[in-house]
Amino acid sequence: YASPMQSPTIRMMVRLTPLLVLALPACGGSRREPAAAATSADPPTAILPASRLTGQTVAILPMTLVVADPTLQSDSAYASYRERRAALEQVDSLITEGLASRAPEVTWVPPRELRKMARRSAGYLADPDQMGQAVLRGPKIDVIPDPLRSSLRSLMAVAGGRIALVPAALGFGPERDGSMRADLSLVLADARSGKVIWRSVALGRGTTPNEAVNAAIAAVLPVSGGQ
Repeated sequence: YASPMQSPTIRMMVRLTPLLVLALPACGGSRREPAAAATSADPPTAILPASRLTGQTVAILPMTLVVADPTLQSDSAYASYRERRAALEQVDSLITEGLASRAPEVTWVPPRELRKMARRSAGYLADPDQMGQAVLRGPKIDVIPDPLRSSLRSLMAVAGGRIALVPAALGFGPERDGSMRADLSLVLADARSGKVIWRSVALGRGTTPNEAVNAAIAAVLPVSGGQ
């Protein structure tokens, strides 16, 4: 699979230290005119190959990295979502709902189920929120590094599949029209071979962060399905 070009927001996510962890609002802030989901200037989005996953069990790892451009810090839409855990849970929910509704032919195992498995197998499985999966946002990583590789292999042995969808990072940036842009880095990882088999940076725009994330999911997984 071809690797996508890296957007400015994703490049910010790769090198930003320390990370500014922000969250997604459940409802909109100020009203703006709806923004387009994509423009001709955007790099092409690699579509999630959902058809190749038909009938398979695919785990969705929890999101662990959400960042925003500093210029969005004062946006009222972020006021009640600056607590890290609330942010990550909201993103997990949006991604899980988007995947389940757009690719029902795949048996998706959501983050909450992975956490239950880890609690039941304490001492054997690593905490899915602490496996270090955000490292896979690096565009040149083709082989899953340890200890993430061994942790993922053990987790998938219990989940009952070999492929995991990793939301590696989510970045928000401002647009000139006052809307916001979401850059969602996604990876498909093969727990048995230890290889990254697909990656994409999905771009979405909206008047709220929720709209932008949903637009990014729609871009990477259109209703017509993956290849």
